[in-house]
Amino acid sequence: MRLKSLLVRNKQEIVKDWFNLLVETYPADSAQFMKRENDPFANPIGSSARSGLEAIFDELTSGMDSQPLTDFLDPIIRLRAIQNFSPSQAIGFIFLLRKSIRKKLSKEISASDLFNELPEFESRIDELALLAFDIYMECREKIYQLKEKEMKNGSLLAFSQKGLINNKPDKDPVLQNK
Repeated sequence: MRLKSLLVRNKQEIVKDWFNLLVETYPADSAQFMKRENDPFANPIGSSARSGLEAIFDELTSGMDSQPLTDFLDPIIRLRAIQNFSPSQAIGFIFLLRKSIRKKLSKEISASDLFNELPEFESRIDELALLAFDIYMECREKIYQLKEKEMKNGSLLAFSQKGLINNKPDKDPVLQNK
């Protein structure tokens, strides 16, 4: 695949542009901070995104092993799920890789007649998006489970404080008539 070597050669430029496009999905002040601040402790979201996008790009150009891709995607998607991005907003940054590639390499792709190889690579991006969607849904499900548990625990505590339930450690709470 000649396209692969072109992608690998231009990796830094493509990933940097992809990162900038991802960051632009955040509010303007957050985006500026994420672009400017390189310290991983001061900017954990930006740092995680930078390293994750680079690793994802490497995996896309070398193979398509879903476990490493999941490992690289998970921190990025998890943050976006917690930040209440909609599903399309949370995973939409993956499709921005196509935009980066076409923006940075369209002349080379055209000059080398590599347009016939592009759909194969773009199908990898589609597979990546599906994987990201699965991760997003797992994260949101976990968030809903935690919220449900928090509400249940809050209700039990309130009932217990009012003396409406007898909360014994070895048994489920029992409602008491008063």
